[in-house]
Amino acid sequence: MTAPEIIIETQNLSKHFGGLAAVDDVSIKIEAGTLHAIIGPNGAGKTTFFNLLSGNLKPTAGRVFYKGQDLTGKPIYRMIHMGIGRSFQITNIFPNLTVYENIRLASQAMENKNFHFLMDTSKIENVEERTAQVVEKVGLTSQALLPARALSHGDQRKLELGMILAPDPELLLLDEPTAGMATDQVPELITLIQEVQQSGLKTVILVEHNMNVVMKVSDRITVMHQGKVLAEGTPGEIASNQEVQTAYLGGLYDLNA
Repeated sequence: MTAPEIIIETQNLSKHFGGLAAVDDVSIKIEAGTLHAIIGPNGAGKTTFFNLLSGNLKPTAGRVFYKGQDLTGKPIYRMIHMGIGRSFQITNIFPNLTVYENIRLASQAMENKNFHFLMDTSKIENVEERTAQVVEKVGLTSQALLPARALSHGDQRKLELGMILAPDPELLLLDEPTAGMATDQVPELITLIQEVQQSGLKTVILVEHNMNVVMKVSDRITVMHQGKVLAEGTPGEIASNQEVQTAYLGGLYDLNA
């Protein structure tokens, strides 16, 4: 049986803020082509761990490897060119630009001259075509010429996902993608994320508080608690893990819901 391909791996990764170990000796392996969720109580270290993976923070100790290459502490712009896209808990868009312009700027990240904001983008091969494809993929074609600030919060989340997809990353790091969304908007976004992951053979690492979503869509789940890995397994294995239930304050989250 062929061993699964590991797309990203951490070895003894730690991040200290003064005397606080926000991430404490975390070693995990993420299989390529899977949707892998990172969960845990508030303060468990999930977002700090994400910031270490994406280059927003440099670790106090330990290493991060992407497709076997050491990327520990590399700047964010290098991550984009290596095939890693990342979202944030707070929507990260250009509110005064149109939906199309937001995604077009992100599309230019695929080109060598991507940050020449005043250049004629019509001269950049494939940028316009790629932009239109992504706008359609995230379901925003009818709103393409609207300023991003005019979108509902749920559609702004879809736009942010489009901006992440535009450079065609292999790995998506999604930090609380449903945060602040109305309940009835969540299924559409989650379905979109699943379609992106499955049809594009992409890997998604997801931090999410909505346990119903996590249990429904994840291939594997890592549970963090007090900066450490408490458990890892399939949704079924995590749902039946007593240590996980205890860490969630006696079942504060109904993992079997």
